[in-house]
Amino acid sequence: MLHGRLGLEKARIPHADRHGLVWLDRGRLEVEDGCLRFVTAGGGDLAAGDYQIPHQAISIVLLGPGSSVTHDALRLLARHGCALAAIGAGAVRFYTAPPLMPDTSAIARNQARLWNDPQKRMGVARAMYAMRFGDIVRTRDIEVLRGQEGARIKRAYVLAAERHGIRWSGRNYDRASPEAGDLANQAINHAGSAMTAAASVAVASVGAIPQLGFVHEDSGQSFVLDIADLYRHDVLLDIAFGAVKAAKSEPIERVVRRHAAQLFRQREVIPSMIDRIKQLLAPDAQAD
Repeated sequence: MLHGRLGLEKARIPHADRHGLVWLDRGRLEVEDGCLRFVTAGGGDLAAGDYQIPHQAISIVLLGPGSSVTHDALRLLARHGCALAAIGAGAVRFYTAPPLMPDTSAIARNQARLWNDPQKRMGVARAMYAMRFGDIVRTRDIEVLRGQEGARIKRAYVLAAERHGIRWSGRNYDRASPEAGDLANQAINHAGSAMTAAASVAVASVGAIPQLGFVHEDSGQSFVLDIADLYRHDVLLDIAFGAVKAAKSEPIERVVRRHAAQLFRQREVIPSMIDRIKQLLAPDAQAD
């Protein structure tokens, strides 16, 4: 974010070449003299001031609580192919994002091509497994892959609990009553919601198709869940068990959200997700 005009009002940086997020909260996103500006009285991560946003060079603006956006700002963002997402504090919730109209359909078309070919779809699923665990699996049966993934995740739960000094009695999740489990299980549920929100931001920012997943199939956000799961065995569990260790009298959901927001920034989770999506779905990717 810069002071003064950027001199880039006619620039057209290809969306595929952009890499950047801007996190804004407690202010007003507006246009002045053709420039996108964010005016804030402070109270969040930004000090009080008037900031110019380099919308031509970034992929997505994340607008947090206490913020508003003008019609002119939406128009300018759309014209330059910069996505906007309304999020919870620290991107631990994803509320909405206007459809992104990127300058190329390459990622979406290649995602559809890979998804539509059973062999290539399995290749992407295997590539995701390799990203998560560092292992190249030989199987080309998705059910076998899911079974191997489940076994690795169970082991990851045990190791994460030991690392954080948390008692672990196994995963216990009742969809009808998500608050019925012990504190660790509740924290994992809330951390999963936060990770899904981060993945939603990443998928929206590159213009990928949320419904076309490679491991998940039935959900309307199957690909979002695929991307979120790339971080389940490490980041998600560090969020959940770290929150359990820090929890005192506060509700566990609040502590999880705070820990998630911190780790998302410290580990650059959303930029990492964007990189991995491009790696998996770029037209020249050889996932299979």
